[in-house]
Amino acid sequence: MTDERSSRLDGLIATPHPVPGRLWPALGGGTIVLLALPVFLVTGWPLAGWGLAAILWAGAQALTAVLTRLPLGAGNLAAAGMRGIGTGLRAFAVGVPLAAATVADERIGLAALAVYVVAFSAELALSLLAFFSVEAPA
Repeated sequence: MTDERSSRLDGLIATPHPVPGRLWPALGGGTIVLLALPVFLVTGWPLAGWGLAAILWAGAQALTAVLTRLPLGAGNLAAAGMRGIGTGLRAFAVGVPLAAATVADERIGLAALAVYVVAFSAELALSLLAFFSVEAPA
């Protein structure tokens, strides 16, 4: 039974799937950021933390939108390289301001981190759901 399940999982992961759309995952994460605002207002958490997370979220989504316009494929190695470097830059561009904010004011930095982590997790979950719900080509 375990070998059968393992081979099915290997087949699911190894089978190429078409790249799903990015709209719904991005909207899901953005919704989390927006829904966090009333929580911050009611609980008295620092609004600067929410604002920082919202700005970083919007910036990361804008960078992702630019990167997804770059062509991929064997004939576009430079564009594919830029896309890979840009994806790594996204993590750096979010992590450095979050770390700096946390050093400057721990409450603001941790509040921003909490909002961003939950929004990113929602985007990742929706992206995985979209990826595995698309039928692999035969």
